[in-house]
Amino acid sequence: MPKDYAIGIDIGGTNLRVASVSRDGSIIKKLKEPTTDNVKDSIKKAVASLMDDNVAGIGIGVAGIIDRKAKRIIVSPNIPSLNGQAMDDIAGGVPVVVENDANAAALGEKHLGAGKDFNNFILMTLGTGIGGGIIYGGKLLNVASEVGHMSLESAGQKCPCGNNGCLELYASARAITGFVTKAIEKGTESILKDYCSGNIYKLTPEDVYKAAFEGDTLSREALKEAGKYLGVGIANLINIMSPDAILLTGGLTGAWDIYIAEAIKEASKRAIKSLFEKVRIIPAQLGDDTGILGASQLVFQEEHSLQS
Repeated sequence: MPKDYAIGIDIGGTNLRVASVSRDGSIIKKLKEPTTDNVKDSIKKAVASLMDDNVAGIGIGVAGIIDRKAKRIIVSPNIPSLNGQAMDDIAGGVPVVVENDANAAALGEKHLGAGKDFNNFILMTLGTGIGGGIIYGGKLLNVASEVGHMSLESAGQKCPCGNNGCLELYASARAITGFVTKAIEKGTESILKDYCSGNIYKLTPEDVYKAAFEGDTLSREALKEAGKYLGVGIANLINIMSPDAILLTGGLTGAWDIYIAEAIKEASKRAIKSLFEKVRIIPAQLGDDTGILGASQLVFQEEHSLQS
């Protein structure tokens, strides 16, 4: 008889989220803590606290390149402590599925969220870094989907992935806070200096968005600049994949009115007109739970494929 639950694990560059999830996508219990260098130990402890005899398996979504067969993280640019780590030993005897986090999130949106009505769509995760997952013909496309590492500036900044000028270096949360911090260091006036007790190195993207709506010129400039680069990346994806939709998720979607609006505007200028007109650029529906719900779906999908 099929077991009722899966444990979904979303390993982000900032936070680790772990939850027990039912087959219909209901979250039974959820844990969240900051991602540290000892993240694998944190995962083992979290899994142990959620494990019972009714768990069908463990799904793991993590930013990076994955060896699915070996259940190993080949490289995770934003979490180097996981490079080369196999994850099949986190709970003895329980099946483990490992996938790129954005791929897992795309699967979650296809089954439980905004992707239900689309057979071909691209999910972009907009947070500490930028990830992507592709659903094609109604199924998760088994490719790296590292959209955040498409090069937009051939002689641009060096990225931890080894490339230069990657999208996430210019359009991610880290890029936005880096932009304002460097500007303030150089003497640019901004109300952001009054945030975080004056420690500009603790500024968050939420701070930047708040300041932008208070009329801060630097904050608006940072969000628009990042949004412009995001739009270039979106146009590239539209021109290559001609999706029915692009779903956007992650913390930066909170700045939709400035950051995403600028991205859509830029994409409309750069994408092939007939392709842009057919694509919908919309928010994903699962919010902060996208990663863990998608990771849980990995388990149920794997179970279904084994039975087929």
